[in-house]
Amino acid sequence: MADANAEETGSRNSFVRALAGFRASLLRAEPAQLLVLGYGAYMIVGWAILAMPFASEQAVEAVDHLFIAVSAVSTTGLVTVDPGTTYSFWGELTILLLIQAGAVGYMTIGSFTILITQHKLSRLREKVTKAAFSLPDGYRPTTFLRTVIIFTLICEAAGVAALYPMFFQADVENALWSAIFHSISAFCTAGFSLNSNSFVDFRDHVGINAVLSILSLLGAVGFLIVVDAWRNLTSGKTHLGFTSKVILRLTVLFLVFGTVLLLITEPSLRALGPTERVTAAFFQTMTASTTVGFNTHPIGAMGLSSLVVLFVLMAIGASPAGTGGGLKTTTFAAMAGLVRSTLKQRKHVTFAGRRIPLRRLQSATATTAFFFTLLVLAVFFLGLTEAGASLDVILFEAVSALGTVGLSMGLTGELSDLGKLVIIVLMIAGRVGILTFGIALAVHAESEEELEDNDLVC
Repeated sequence: MADANAEETGSRNSFVRALAGFRASLLRAEPAQLLVLGYGAYMIVGWAILAMPFASEQAVEAVDHLFIAVSAVSTTGLVTVDPGTTYSFWGELTILLLIQAGAVGYMTIGSFTILITQHKLSRLREKVTKAAFSLPDGYRPTTFLRTVIIFTLICEAAGVAALYPMFFQADVENALWSAIFHSISAFCTAGFSLNSNSFVDFRDHVGINAVLSILSLLGAVGFLIVVDAWRNLTSGKTHLGFTSKVILRLTVLFLVFGTVLLLITEPSLRALGPTERVTAAFFQTMTASTTVGFNTHPIGAMGLSSLVVLFVLMAIGASPAGTGGGLKTTTFAAMAGLVRSTLKQRKHVTFAGRRIPLRRLQSATATTAFFFTLLVLAVFFLGLTEAGASLDVILFEAVSALGTVGLSMGLTGELSDLGKLVIIVLMIAGRVGILTFGIALAVHAESEEELEDNDLVC
């Protein structure tokens, strides 16, 4: 009996030591690695639930369940099966919960619950939160998380209230559930739709287009602007920070130029009426730049010049600390400043009259370089796995996945199993962040050796 008790005590102590060791390893791990592990865990759990018999209404391959789970958590919206006809209500609910968790950050909801009860976060949660949202210096994670949750709930609830009467009037099946699903999908820039052709049937419905656009833009511009505006409101200040100003200016600039370019270059839009033509051009510009991925115009029917416009918008993407993907508007601003300052042979890099810190330039340069490295590798492998597809289709699909956009020229539904795995890797990289994904994969040295400076002609 004594031996049995001793054995039980020893097993319990071993378990406690194992847990302590696991926690210590988490604290030592890079925040980037924790983000990849966290999102990966959500994807695997989602995959397992979607594979359950109650979640689907027809037979689906395991790799397709995985693809949908990854697409939902990464808020991409690319699909290999039609969610509206393939999954039951419980499957659709699972997809929606995965979208919500992926958009606001896998640790955000749990951290918010802890804040309500304990009013503070552990060092581990603060570290991961700062990495997940790329918080600038001076931003408290606790205040930021409260703002994220409250703002998200308000926007999504308002979206449901606005969409429901329009869906009901349009005789949409299960109008309330459709309003809930598409409101969350829009704000989270996920692009998942219960409609087989997204919103092509509502191309001429200005109200639905407007609500989806507003929700997507609110999610894509990023929570930093919300926190910045709230700070001004509570402190009596009347001006936004430099980052917020850059985000707003570039967002408006891309929306205007993208809409104008599509109106000029896209032949298939000319067959529409004036209002419908402008609405469609704006919506497709918005859906690419916010990375929401809805469409009111068939992407496969668009001309090459228009696809180039969408390609550029998808690659640049949304803004930091938001629900969208892509390189981010601020990365574009830093790279534009770097090119301009180099051409003008200036000593310092500036943008909009402000000097950009070296560490931000390094981050922007590394992000851009790694983005296009992943893109080239993906196109290479997809060229091997999808031999029948043309280069423009493969390239468009790859940047859509890496930018977590979800627009498709039709290739995703025809992908081979190996091709699906390539797209899955791109969606994961896009969700955790291009640079974060690279940092998680890199081997980190304990100390940085002092090396001699030398010249390298470039």
